[in-house]
Amino acid sequence: MRVAIRVRPGSSRAGVGGTHGESLVVKVSERAVDGRATEAALRALARALGVPRREIRLVSGTTSRDKVVAVEGDEQTLTAALERLRDAP
Repeated sequence: MRVAIRVRPGSSRAGVGGTHGESLVVKVSERAVDGRATEAALRALARALGVPRREIRLVSGTTSRDKVVAVEGDEQTLTAALERLRDAP
């Protein structure tokens, strides 16, 4: 399953929830230097979805705040988790 995310690096509170347009918002405390924010976002998304980090792969957006990731796992479970996260503040 592919998921569009919007990374907000340098946030005072890290977390996954809410939307920016059609993208799921992932806030991380790491700065956007040397891919640290991207890796932190992928780890945070994995935790929020309840899947191992190795099940999430960056598809596009290496240097952008807007990214597309591929997530492996049960599609029904992932869809339910994504809906819950999108509705979170």
